[in-house]
Amino acid sequence: MHHQPPHHPPHGDTQAPAQEAQTPCPPPVTEPTVSTAAEATPANEAPVAQTVAAPASPPPPSLEEQLLEAQHKATEHHDAWLRAKAEGENIRRRAQEDISKAHKFAVERFASDLLAVKDSLEAALANQSQSVESFQAGVELTLKQLVAAFDKSGLKETNPVGEKFDPHFHQAISMVESDQEPNTVVTVLQKGYLIAERVLRPALVMVAKARPVAPPPVPETPPPAPAAGAPAATPPTEPPTA
Repeated sequence: MHHQPPHHPPHGDTQAPAQEAQTPCPPPVTEPTVSTAAEATPANEAPVAQTVAAPASPPPPSLEEQLLEAQHKATEHHDAWLRAKAEGENIRRRAQEDISKAHKFAVERFASDLLAVKDSLEAALANQSQSVESFQAGVELTLKQLVAAFDKSGLKETNPVGEKFDPHFHQAISMVESDQEPNTVVTVLQKGYLIAERVLRPALVMVAKARPVAPPPVPETPPPAPAAGAPAATPPTEPPTA
C-alpha cells in the first residue's frame, strides 16, 4: 500500500484565501447625476413657467360702508363750514366796531383841538378895552390854532393860483381874458380843502382864456395906372362958389 506524500501549497499562498475573505471590496464610486431642465423636459415640450401667487386683494367696501363714509365726510364739511361762517361773522363785526371807534375817536380828537380855538375867540370878545392892534394879534393867534387843528386831522388847504385848472379839485365860476396861458387859474374866490387826499370842498376859481386875435390889417391897393395913349384922368373940379 503506497502512501502519497502530503500536498504542501506554495510558500506565501497559504493565507491568501483567508485574507481575501476577510477584506471586503469597496463599493464602486458613482458620480452624482445632475438632472437639467432640458433632460427633464422632452424636446417637443416647452418649459413650464413657475407662477407666484399674488396676495389676495381686500374685497371692495359694501354700499352701506360707502354710505356711512360719505355721511361722515358730509358732517365734517358741514361743521367746517359752520366754523368758517362764524369766524367770518366775527371778523366782520370786529371790523365794523373798529371803523365805528375810529370815526368816534377822530371826531373827539378834532373837537378837543377846536376847544382851544373857541376859548381864544371868547377871550377876545370878552376884552372890550383892547386896542385894534392887540385884537388883530389875538385873531392871528387864534387862526394859527385853527390851522394846527386842521393839520392834526389831515385837513389841507388848497390855493391854486397860477395852476392849471383841474375839474377834480377846482370849480370854475367864470373865464376872463388874461395874458396867462389858457385854462390857468387867475383868481381864487374861495379856497378849497382836502381831507385824506379827498376833496372836502373844491376851490372856487376864475380861469384865464385866450385873448381874441385881431385880424391882420388889409393893405391898401393903389389905383390902377392909366393905359398908354389914354388921356390922363383929371381930378374933379369943385363948382365955383358964389
